[in-house]
Amino acid sequence: MKRLLYIFILLAVSTQMFAAKQYLDSCMLKVEDGDTLYIAWLHEVWVYPPMKFKNKKQEKFYWRTVRDVKKCLPYAKMITKDMAYADAELAKLPDNKARKKWWRAFERSLYKKYEKDFRGMYASQGRMLMLLLDRETERTSYDLIKQYKGKAAANFWQFIAKLFKNDLKEEYDASDKDKIVERVINLVEAGQL
Repeated sequence: MKRLLYIFILLAVSTQMFAAKQYLDSCMLKVEDGDTLYIAWLHEVWVYPPMKFKNKKQEKFYWRTVRDVKKCLPYAKMITKDMAYADAELAKLPDNKARKKWWRAFERSLYKKYEKDFRGMYASQGRMLMLLLDRETERTSYDLIKQYKGKAAANFWQFIAKLFKNDLKEEYDASDKDKIVERVINLVEAGQL
């Protein structure tokens, strides 16, 4: 019995030492005027009231939104970086002919990079990607197409979107109609979902 107690104590002490070592890796000690300060970096934590669903349909909508945000948010962030790079490169080019040539090559590289992933998305994920792009860039999908491809292409794709009951001119509204989406985005970015 004593032997079992010693083993238990040894395990408890070793796990405490292991936990203390992990803690020291995530914080910093600073000595200032003879005082030791512990400095630790904490992630942002979002606190929302618990979700209360009136019915199964609302719960299904919420979890579908979580799925769509988790899939589309990384793409929205990557596309935003690609757009910033494209804007910087296009601004460097001297004439319209050079811009068009560069844009065609860049567009081909974007197709290679994203086409396979986008073809596997659900329609709801495509709509979510449009909303997230508007959130990240503060420009609607219509405006983005118009900027890069021209007004005729933007109107064509707006017509196609309308056929499928979508709207490229739809804006992201975090304070009203997209409140649930904003909540999910905050929780996903914080690693809480």
